[in-house]
Amino acid sequence: MAEARQQNSSHMREILVPVLNSLIVVLGTAGHSVVIVILCGRQRRRLAVVGQSPQTQAGGIGTDVLLLALSAADLLLLSTIPFHTVGIALQRWPFGNVMCLLVGFLGSACSSASVFTLAMLAVSRYLTVVHPARAYSLLTPRRVSAAAVLLWVPACCLGVPQLVFRSVGNPRKTPVGLACFAFLSHRDQLIYGLFHFVMAFLLPLFTIAVAYSSIYVFLYRSQHAGRAPQVERYQRKVTKTTAMLVLAFTLCWLPSYGLTLALLAEKNSGATGTTPRYGPFTVFASLMATSSTVMNPILYVLMSQKFRQDLLRLFKRREKRANAAMSNQTPGKSPVRPGRGSLLHVEVSS
Repeated sequence: MAEARQQNSSHMREILVPVLNSLIVVLGTAGHSVVIVILCGRQRRRLAVVGQSPQTQAGGIGTDVLLLALSAADLLLLSTIPFHTVGIALQRWPFGNVMCLLVGFLGSACSSASVFTLAMLAVSRYLTVVHPARAYSLLTPRRVSAAAVLLWVPACCLGVPQLVFRSVGNPRKTPVGLACFAFLSHRDQLIYGLFHFVMAFLLPLFTIAVAYSSIYVFLYRSQHAGRAPQVERYQRKVTKTTAMLVLAFTLCWLPSYGLTLALLAEKNSGATGTTPRYGPFTVFASLMATSSTVMNPILYVLMSQKFRQDLLRLFKRREKRANAAMSNQTPGKSPVRPGRGSLLHVEVSS
């Protein structure tokens, strides 16, 4: 029975994990690439359309900047998955000390930047819904862009210990072969693990919970006061979409943080320094954490009417270009060129 269990674990490491991680990388990269194309297209249409209200334009640009920052963090996190996949499959770290440092740093910094950006999205949505006048003065495109860049400062600070203290060696109670690990001392690992958990998980999620709770209270009171029911329904849809993004992030990362705390609590577990121990639950936690990079673009398309409209517009534009190219290749027919205004239609409301 022990041999059968070991064989099943080996099959999971060598076959299942590479297949699932490859699927995550492909879907995540494709999804975020589409999101980036859509957001850049929105910006071009904003510059071309005359008559859009400055308040609506500024609010939309601020949100799009944060969504772009979130996609950038997720794409960087996706770039680390192939290294972890090979390490899990081989049960050792074959990439050397430099890549051990860089992969550990990027994993910590990008995951922290993602949740910091989600927290800022929640605060931005709170100001837009509850205090629109203040949001118009505070959430200018320049300020939001600067804030999105500055979010990487604490995220990188959380990743610096990974960059400084990681090394390749043979930690205790690990399989034969070199492993990429972070701390030789259980005390140092405990301090860093708890600090990372509080700063990159609990504190941002507390901010998000307070922001969305305040939004729902405001919407509930406004609905019963009879204020602009159409606007309230629109704001409720936007809030629901962003709240689902946060919920997906929490469910994806909770197994990883839970496993970290459980291993830190057990001093003699042999977990100090291993990255990771490649047990079944460890592999599950790793897959759940990396799948968070796929959830965001899926939720954008499925839950946001505006994103679905932008995605449909993108496909129609590609179809028009393909038809124009075919017309140019057809002898005896002049190419059909769509009017400039046909590509500049923008929905002011979702």
